[in-house]
Amino acid sequence: MADPQKTDIAQLKGIERAAIFLLALGEKDAAEILKHMGPKEVQDIGVAMANMTKVTTPQMHDVMHSFVDMIQGQTNLGLDSDDYIRNVLTSALGADKASGIIDRILLGKNSKGLEQLKWMDGRAIAELIRFEHPQIIAIVLSFLENDQAAEVLSTFSERQRSDIIMRVATLDGIQPAALQELDEILEKQFSGNTNVQSSSLGGVKTAANILNFVDGAIEAKIMEDISDNDQDLAQELQDNMFVFENLIEIDDRGIQTLLREVSTDQLLLALRAADEMLKEKIFNNMSKRAAEMLRDDLEAAAPVKLSEVEAAQKEILSIAKRMADAGEISLGGAGGDEFV
Repeated sequence: MADPQKTDIAQLKGIERAAIFLLALGEKDAAEILKHMGPKEVQDIGVAMANMTKVTTPQMHDVMHSFVDMIQGQTNLGLDSDDYIRNVLTSALGADKASGIIDRILLGKNSKGLEQLKWMDGRAIAELIRFEHPQIIAIVLSFLENDQAAEVLSTFSERQRSDIIMRVATLDGIQPAALQELDEILEKQFSGNTNVQSSSLGGVKTAANILNFVDGAIEAKIMEDISDNDQDLAQELQDNMFVFENLIEIDDRGIQTLLREVSTDQLLLALRAADEMLKEKIFNNMSKRAAEMLRDDLEAAAPVKLSEVEAAQKEILSIAKRMADAGEISLGGAGGDEFV
């Protein structure tokens, strides 16, 4: 929850600033903006708005001035070229990191059924595709956000999970015929008409990212099953997974940037099962007073369930990956980009 005493917007998270901005606009204008956001963004910003119980006048003025300054530095050019989007994103992010984003932008633009899935609860999606061919399920999971795909995956049986993840990891592009089959399934549910195009969704990185968001016990079982069937693929998945301990490989500036987006409660819970080296890395990138308070809180904290700790760690990993995709930080270690 935002601190009502904060007047410096630099102390507010980006999502909090966005929430203040929308609250200041009023219902009608805020609704128009939300129409152009994705389901994950709407959910996150909705939670932030709900938690804004008190917004000070200085906060609102600072946020509005910041928005005006940002807009003044931009043009009003509107470009609607697939090639332009591909070239700009690839130049900015690199081919590997940009590919998934490009797929979701360009494929999603022409796929009403797939886009509609992103607004659905994970269990509802699972019920919709439960009896479809595993390859179709793998395609659906490849298109969803990683945490949403993990939620869907968790509803399947142990045997099905391993099979689905292996299919996601070994997807080598998606042919129009496969997408057409998926569109026909979704049309029965949503009466949507879509234009089909090929896509490079799927692959080892997509499968690894989904595994990053599933429960620890489920992840371990899936990896065990895959290792029994294909040790090379299991190793590839492991090499591309980014786990909480990999945060130690982010540089100090990146850690400081990440910590500004993580709540104290999240961090306190997540560090309960972290190794000492990672804890020290976190402490060293906080103010002396904040580090001392966090150390004291960790020592005095009552026991909690491991599942709660893992959930907090996955939330922080989700924030880290979102910031990495936005170019705000660079992830090191498994699944990260190397500098050359």
